[in-house]
Parts: sequence; structure tokens; C-alpha cells
Amino acid sequence: MNNSAVSAVAVAVKADISDPDSVKSLFDAAESAFQSPVNILVNSAAVCDEKRPTIMNTDLNDFDLTFSVNTRGSFLCCKEAANRMIKRRGGGGGRIICVTSSATASFRAGNGAYTASKAAVEAMVKILAKELKGTGITANCVAPGPIATDMFFNGATEEKVKKVIDECPHGRLGQSEDVAPVVGFLAGDASEWVNGQIIRVNGGYI
Repeated sequence: MNNSAVSAVAVAVKADISDPDSVKSLFDAAESAFQSPVNILVNSAAVCDEKRPTIMNTDLNDFDLTFSVNTRGSFLCCKEAANRMIKRRGGGGGRIICVTSSATASFRAGNGAYTASKAAVEAMVKILAKELKGTGITANCVAPGPIATDMFFNGATEEKVKKVIDECPHGRLGQSEDVAPVVGFLAGDASEWVNGQIIRVNGGYI
């Protein structure tokens, strides 16, 4: 058995994914840093209005920001990734993964703009998978339930957190570690037959 350690390298690049030029620069930076074409896209960038407003009380500026990052940003990243994967030497192949939300299946009151923005991404990715026919590129969504992140806790009352935990069969919030292995599977060769799917990772919350 080979016990040699596997090293991992990451680079951080700041970008506004709602801006096409910034997205292109982001991909250019990644290809330059690793001296390799892009093979995998995992898009998890998102914003959420911490006020959790009803649709009637959603500010239009907050609505526009939510769709600008969550929906337009996903569109631009998917478009850039797909074009680069198709054009790279060897003729295509790759993995596109968008992180959405199980809110698109629960339809709970409050935060309608966020839910709608993620539902649009899920529809887009399912169509993208069909449009990439013959390229060897798969496109899928991972849709977590409530995860113990800063975005979840921002604006959440203790009562709200307790209610979410009580509604989950496992009796806890999800952790990033619950979601990462599913993303890792979709990024690998073994996931080739999984395409155009929305995988809900929520501990039975929905």
C-alpha cells in the first residue's frame, strides 16, 4: 500500500460572479495557477437576505442583488465553464456542479427571492445537461438543507434554529462535511452516469 501523503493546493481569487469580465478573469486565474484547463466547476457562491422577508415585504434592491449573484452568477459561471471544457484539448469532458438549496422543494414562507433564485439555477442546470449532449460533460445540482454556516445563522432567532433542528429526523443542523463528499463524488469519474440531477442533501429535512 502506498502511504504517501496527497497534497492539496488552493488559490484564492476575488471576483464578482455577476460580472462577465470578472468571471472570465476568475477562470483565467485558475488555469494560470494550476497550468491546466478547467475540468471541474463547483459554484457555491450565494447571498441570502438575512431579514427573511415575505414576498410582500421584499425590497426590490435586495431581490435584484439575490438574483444577480445566485442566478446570473451561476449562469455566467456555467456558461464560461462549459465553453472552456468543450474547447480544451482532447475534446470536452468535465463536471459542472451548482450548489442550490433544498428550499426549492420545501417552499416555506419567507425568503421567497432566495428560493426562486435557486429554483431558477436548478432548471437551468437540468437544461444545460441536455444541451451538453455528446461532450462528456455532466451538469448537476447539490441542494443542501439547513447547514450550520454564517449565512444560515445571520438573522436567525434561537426559536428559528430550534424549529429547524426539530424538523430534521437527525435532530441537528447539517455541516459542510455532510455536503462535501457528495460534491466530491459528482466531481469524479464514478459519477458519469449521474447527469441533470438535483441531489438533496438534507438529512431528511424535506
